[in-house]
Amino acid sequence: MMARLTTTLLAACGLLAGRALGALEIDLDDTESIKKGAALVAQDLLTFYHGDEPGWVPGILPGPPPDGDYYWWQGGAMWGALLDYRRAMGDTQFDDLITTALLFQVGPDNDYMPPNWTASMGNDDQAFWAYAALLAAETGYTNPADDQPQWLALAQAVFNEQTHLDRRVTDGGNCEWGLRWQVYSTNNGFDYINTVANACYFNMGARLARYTANDTYGELAEKTWDLIWRLGYISEDYDVYDGAHLPDCTGINKAQFSYNAAMLLQGCAYMYNVTNGNATWKARVDGLAAGIQRVFFSNKDIAYEPSCEPAPGSCNSDMMSYRGFMHRWMANSIQVAPYLYDVLMPTLKASAAAGVKQCTGGTNGRMCGFHWTSGVYDGLQSASLQMNVLGALTALVMPSVDPPLTNTTGGTSKGDPNAGQARTELPTLAPITTGDKAGASIITILIITGALSAFAWMSLD
Repeated sequence: MMARLTTTLLAACGLLAGRALGALEIDLDDTESIKKGAALVAQDLLTFYHGDEPGWVPGILPGPPPDGDYYWWQGGAMWGALLDYRRAMGDTQFDDLITTALLFQVGPDNDYMPPNWTASMGNDDQAFWAYAALLAAETGYTNPADDQPQWLALAQAVFNEQTHLDRRVTDGGNCEWGLRWQVYSTNNGFDYINTVANACYFNMGARLARYTANDTYGELAEKTWDLIWRLGYISEDYDVYDGAHLPDCTGINKAQFSYNAAMLLQGCAYMYNVTNGNATWKARVDGLAAGIQRVFFSNKDIAYEPSCEPAPGSCNSDMMSYRGFMHRWMANSIQVAPYLYDVLMPTLKASAAAGVKQCTGGTNGRMCGFHWTSGVYDGLQSASLQMNVLGALTALVMPSVDPPLTNTTGGTSKGDPNAGQARTELPTLAPITTGDKAGASIITILIITGALSAFAWMSLD
């Protein structure tokens, strides 16, 4: 175990004023201190959310760009972070927000495919909302009313739809079985077979296999791991690369992002658990754990995003959120593969301490920055950065709580193995009727009349 470590954050009124507003003190060896500090970070995170206010959309953070900093998937990621926080810390104060958000965004077919987001719908985007639903099932979160979609069934719907061949490469070539990045052929990136989309599917399959004890999920997860490995997206040293384009998935983009590697680690840990400690899956867990510490932690110590962080301003809002997922998924891996505790916990603890030191910004003196290795607040503020520190603090407590539930160990969420649409099709608009045309003409006349009246009024002295 590491030496006792206490992190004290002296809060100040932003960078412009020096009047102390108070202090956030977190003793990282004291669970109650961590819980109190994490509660404040969670509250600060939700200051970026307005979905419970009039005129805003429940479930999502402001966006997408240029209307705000966040894409649709980051809303699902936030609720997942809060569900993990809830489970670890026992804090239920955000339950109404979480339930409303997760149910509002399910879409008309109960599969997290709301029509408003078709223009940027990636398989990974859809999966992050499924992750939140699956996490609700795994953590025993309150089930929706019987007439509402159920958590497990929502995750199964997404997994089933991503299993369908209309989302995959079927030409028999090198990329065969690869899950495309984008859902719709009209979206840029439909020809990109990337790690994150396939890792999301692998991860869901492994977790569904454990929750349901249905071997089919595990078989599909293993088939996807084999694909990712065969394509060379994971190197012999367990570097995890971003992906490659059709037609042959060569010319790999070797950018490395922490959430890809951590997502694969978590999935492998679940497969290790499901297979009762299978040596092959253990070797994959060990390889990924070592690779993550080597690549994404400075001196195995502090979280770092090597593909963008060295160049100022190169990390976008998405990239800035990855390390929070990494911390949580590493901790969740410990829950299902407990031998990882001594391997990963010293790194998670040291990194969390560095993250907390960044939380000295904003008018309340607690907003968290991004460059954890710098040791000083960098002036940045966003929901992504709050999620990072919340995830880091949550990860310190997760291994001490019961592991994720299954349907035989207390999980009560109702599933539907046939959930989801048979095919993925773009939403179609209803045919334009004569009445629609007449109504449009009337509206057009009224607009023109109003505009002419306004011009006449503005011309008067």
